[in-house]
Amino acid sequence: MDPPEHLNSLLDVLQARGEKIVSPGAKRGLIPVVVPLSESPAGNLTSLLRWPTAPTGMEMPVVEVRKHGLWLMAKNVNQYIHRILVEADINADIADDLWSAVGEAGKNLYSKGDFKESQLADLDVYLLKKVGLFPDVIERKTLRHLGKGDNVSALITGEFYSRDQFPGFGRPFVFNAEILKRVGRTSEAKDAARVALKSPWWTLGCSYEEAAELAGWEDEQIEFIREKVTEEGKREDLKKGKAPEQVVLDEAAFLMDLATVDGNWDDVVDRIAECYKEAGLHDIAKFIAYRE
Repeated sequence: MDPPEHLNSLLDVLQARGEKIVSPGAKRGLIPVVVPLSESPAGNLTSLLRWPTAPTGMEMPVVEVRKHGLWLMAKNVNQYIHRILVEADINADIADDLWSAVGEAGKNLYSKGDFKESQLADLDVYLLKKVGLFPDVIERKTLRHLGKGDNVSALITGEFYSRDQFPGFGRPFVFNAEILKRVGRTSEAKDAARVALKSPWWTLGCSYEEAAELAGWEDEQIEFIREKVTEEGKREDLKKGKAPEQVVLDEAAFLMDLATVDGNWDDVVDRIAECYKEAGLHDIAKFIAYRE
């Protein structure tokens, strides 16, 4: 997979923002599907996500590595740079360093003063209209509606968020479940949380336990998956007619889910890489196994 076109511009911008550039191979202890880029003074890692089996044409999203997995920052590098430039333009004190850091790539994305000229109500509205969809912005918008007592708008925005805007991520469904619960729609909240738990657990934006509680589940899902990755569980799946490649791909996904709960990425990374190798995905296997 080729690196994103403006990756160097992003690295320059992150550095100008006071983050420390880190080696892309510094993956020990981390979820193995990320390419670390920089570390903020607070210790947050901005990274790229390499989906193991990405849909064709999907760009590498920009994510932040968190305790329970990943938080989606932007769908691609360009949107992330664009957003940083808009925010820098509003906080004029930091704009110049960023501007010189971003070079040509930035000039094509955003011109100074565009936000002011747009006469849009606020930064969030501008970002959603002119830059792209960002999970934190949509969540803020929803919570603002709730804060004003406008439950209908909050529900509409929460529903929009979970309608395939961020394929593969469970976070929108978890958040929607929280909103539904807050307005007293308990059974719908449970359903939304259960949908969330069908996504990789490292995309929930919270701990597995929080999502499971919203879903009204105990540890049965964890037990079910622990069972699935045993030799017996795999034999059962093969007996049911599942293709051998699919069984090992499922095993890799299940191991990632369990590591999200246990926090032990380094213990399972070699087996996850092995699974992708057995499924014939040699590039991704090599990528997952590689760490300095």
